[in-house]
Amino acid sequence: MWQVPRRQIAVCGPGECSPQEAEAARAVGRLLAVHGAVVLCGGYGGVMAAAAAGAREAGGVVVGVLSGRDRSGASPDLTVALPTGMGEARNALIVRAADAIVVVGGSWGTLSELALAQRGGTSVITLGGWRVLDAEGRPVPGPVAAAGPAEAVRLALAAAERVRPLSP
Repeated sequence: MWQVPRRQIAVCGPGECSPQEAEAARAVGRLLAVHGAVVLCGGYGGVMAAAAAGAREAGGVVVGVLSGRDRSGASPDLTVALPTGMGEARNALIVRAADAIVVVGGSWGTLSELALAQRGGTSVITLGGWRVLDAEGRPVPGPVAAAGPAEAVRLALAAAERVRPLSP
């Protein structure tokens, strides 16, 4: 029987993060799962592991797109672990598979995901981390800052609905 596809929301962030970032990512993962979204992530530690744990605790589905050739080091909370052997290039796969992205915190890899999403037209919601400014110090249009996990999830789900409505 055909089913309406679920939303796929990526949660991107550093492999090493602060306790506050981990708490926010866990809440984002849990809220996405509660709303029926599939959580996509890089599949390792830090923000990725926290989002996976939050989603798993809520009975959700978590897909980790791994940079390595095997599943070693993957978060135990993943539902599906996809080894790519692509290194950082796997960030493009995460972004392209997502209907929207929530960025928690910041690292160089996270910045690449934010940039790839913006270039590809995928909505980016940020919780802390990177602020991208133009030459005059003004925020670059695109990424939307959220005040907390609940707002980030609400904004990401709304952005995903605009791109891919679930109802026929």
